[in-house]
Amino acid sequence: MIKNIEAVFKYITHGVYVISVNNGEQKNVFTAAWVMQVSFDPPLVCFSINPEHYSYQLLKQGGVCCINVLDSGQLVTADHFGRSDIKDKMKGYSWQETVTKAPALVDSLAYFDCRVDHFSDAGDHKLAVCKVIDAAILNEGSPLLYNDTKKMDKSSALYR
Repeated sequence: MIKNIEAVFKYITHGVYVISVNNGEQKNVFTAAWVMQVSFDPPLVCFSINPEHYSYQLLKQGGVCCINVLDSGQLVTADHFGRSDIKDKMKGYSWQETVTKAPALVDSLAYFDCRVDHFSDAGDHKLAVCKVIDAAILNEGSPLLYNDTKKMDKSSALYR
């Protein structure tokens, strides 16, 4: 067993994102920290998603998503969209329509509007590799980093 695996993983720098999905009839939003660029040409990004979550089903059905980059002052927003006990997580927030119809969070720093290219298995998650269709900077600021969330995601209970 690796000692302090949770603490060591926090040293891998990555941001915190809100990802919206749309299957044409239903929309949902979730918080993600495992997002990265994987190609320049075509522009591809990848994120990790739990296949047991509702958003994964919508993502598979609709094949579109919008990755919203959170500001360093949006920890409460990250926590809100990371919860599963809220019926309508999108209510009370401002959204703008994107090319794919996956909503962009108006208060985010930037967004990447995407179509799913393919999925890959990755342990207890799936990797969604997505082609960026459109992107924009919405606000100035500094991105929220995963390390800044401390124990918000309760991930320590997931390490075996």
